[in-house]
Amino acid sequence: MAAIAVVMLVGCKPATAAHKGTPTTARPASSASASPTPTPTATTLTSAAPASIPSPPAGPTSRPGHIAPPVLLNVASGELAALAIKGRAPMTGYARTQFGPAWPERNGCDARDIVLRRDLTATTLQGSCTVETGVLLSPYTGGTIRFVRGPNSAIVQIDHVVALGDAWQTGAQTWTAATRENFANDPAELLAVDGPSNDQKGDADAASWLPPNKVFRCAYVAIQINVKATYHLWVTQAEHDAMASVLAGCGATPVAPTTAAAATATTTPTPTPAKPTAPLAPPTPTTPAPTTGVVTPGAFCATAGATGVSKTGSHEVCKSTATDSRLRWRAA
Repeated sequence: MAAIAVVMLVGCKPATAAHKGTPTTARPASSASASPTPTPTATTLTSAAPASIPSPPAGPTSRPGHIAPPVLLNVASGELAALAIKGRAPMTGYARTQFGPAWPERNGCDARDIVLRRDLTATTLQGSCTVETGVLLSPYTGGTIRFVRGPNSAIVQIDHVVALGDAWQTGAQTWTAATRENFANDPAELLAVDGPSNDQKGDADAASWLPPNKVFRCAYVAIQINVKATYHLWVTQAEHDAMASVLAGCGATPVAPTTAAAATATTTPTPTPAKPTAPLAPPTPTTPAPTTGVVTPGAFCATAGATGVSKTGSHEVCKSTATDSRLRWRAA
């Protein structure tokens, strides 16, 4: 277990960075967007709007302390096969402001605080929403950090799992401003992580950057695929291959690209998002849950039902709870 460091919590890295937000201490005014929003489900996120691109929300898509269940690996494999494969569109015209102000308040709470309440443990609040203190087990490194809100450190940041710059180059530049703001504040695409890893990642896709914590790579790639499938973003060939490689290493069943996805691999990139596809139902497990060995209680894990033993000899199971639907090692 990494040493616990006492730090002062602020917002994401400065707005000069490509896809990050601004410090929590300087919240922008409320957004005026008020259309329907994609709603998380147990296996994937689906759009409630009839249009091909999801519409912005009237408020946060997840209540504080709650997140949709993790994406199943075989579901992610099927979603990856359905994603269009194209080259990158140019970055021309991109700026963080294309995705709206950083962390606008909606219904009295912003996405940053929603994610902090969801991903940190032992939190204390100011009022009903603002997180003042808590403990983060960073999924990108596995390191533990103790947080105190303040202006002196950017060691805690909220990462857009599909970086905003990557989204811009794979379909988002054709969206409305309201849709881009919705995307940038969707809790399903946000994670609380350590600042150094987030800085290192920048706007990289899975072909260029993966979390140093290899145990989390399966979940990381599954989230990216699920978000891209929900918002009808495409992937590059290198990105597709990197994602497929990670999923295969996690034990997911490979799925060949669909005819429509494969046909786009050699065409010139267009700004039109891929046609949405229906989510695939998760397969029925046919094999017993794997045994992992020595695990760290509270750490993220990838396979529901997997078992392990902590250094102190306690039996642990990879599972979610009623208040935290992310897979973590918990007491059996």
